Amino acid sequence: MTQEVVRLSRQDARRIAVRAQLLDSPRPTDVMAVLRRLAIVQVDLTAAVAPSADVVLWSRLGSDGYRSADLDELLGSGQVVEHQLRLRPAEDLRLFTAAMRDWPGLDATDWQLAQAEWVDTNEECRRDILELLEREGPLPAKAFPDTTVVPWRSSGWNDNRNVTMLVQLMEERGDIAVADREGRERLWDLAERVHPDDPPVPAQEARGIRARRWLEALGITRAKAPASFAEGTEVGESGVAAVVEGVRGTWRVDEAQLDRLGMPFEGRTAVLSPIDRLVFDRKRMEDLFEFDYQLEMYKPAAKRRWGYWAMPILHGDTLVGKVDATSDHDAGVLRVAAVHQDEPFSGAVQAAVHRELADLAQFLGLGLAGADR
Repeated sequence: MTQEVVRLSRQDARRIAVRAQLLDSPRPTDVMAVLRRLAIVQVDLTAAVAPSADVVLWSRLGSDGYRSADLDELLGSGQVVEHQLRLRPAEDLRLFTAAMRDWPGLDATDWQLAQAEWVDTNEECRRDILELLEREGPLPAKAFPDTTVVPWRSSGWNDNRNVTMLVQLMEERGDIAVADREGRERLWDLAERVHPDDPPVPAQEARGIRARRWLEALGITRAKAPASFAEGTEVGESGVAAVVEGVRGTWRVDEAQLDRLGMPFEGRTAVLSPIDRLVFDRKRMEDLFEFDYQLEMYKPAAKRRWGYWAMPILHGDTLVGKVDATSDHDAGVLRVAAVHQDEPFSGAVQAAVHRELADLAQFLGLGLAGADR
């Protein structure tokens, strides 16, 4: 039987995406509940304003509902773990344990098989790292000996970063895990000391659960994730097939969000991290929100249109502009260089953006400077 395809307007699709990411009103109130709903929060320690994970959680919960110490406490208690540069509820690791055990897996690509062969060739170095951690962990990667017999080779900037690449692959295969951080540096320990001792979910079942969880987190997305995404975030046949007016191709939509389309939508204004999941998939962002945006931190200053770490502005179900801001801790202020308006803001939108920036400054423990620009 052919499945019926749901037809959505762009506004419907945007509202589904906003609601799924907890960016509508009222705000959520529980940090752990937000983390469970989002499934993953990417780790990026760029300090132009604040680490991205803090901005992501603040944009949902506000300064009354979230302190950066809350995340530290959840990590310290083991309720949240860092895995492959993503923060996850610890109970979700059971969805990856089977894949770690079977790494690189029966459906491994040629590249993954080559990585596994390289690890096997450098088994002595891998064992040296494990033995050192057994005795002295947690430790930073710089403490590990480079006893590789075959160096890492690639066409990119990772050439000869032997220990760095081996550590990354040892995390993928479940040998080691991030136990803590010292500033920007990860501290590694044996995975058995860090990961919860939960029974693994069989690989095929786990893949299906991850697909459903990811669709719930996004609300609407393409069935297949962009190839540049480091993690398998494809949703496959989860949810319901849909087409969006004015956009090519088909989408998958969370059925629970379809049920909410008949309910009044109450939006709010939010200032987002540049790698917030609402905007992280730039093609999805362009298709649904028709929003012109790039992260410009890697561009020369003279070629930036919006700023080094410009933060997208959501108003209701529309992305309406960008904030170019920097935390100046020496001066004690969140310094706003510009608020770029894609279309001229009404007085109400200007006031709402100012309130969000004032709340961000409060969250950071800073004053606010230049928000009227």
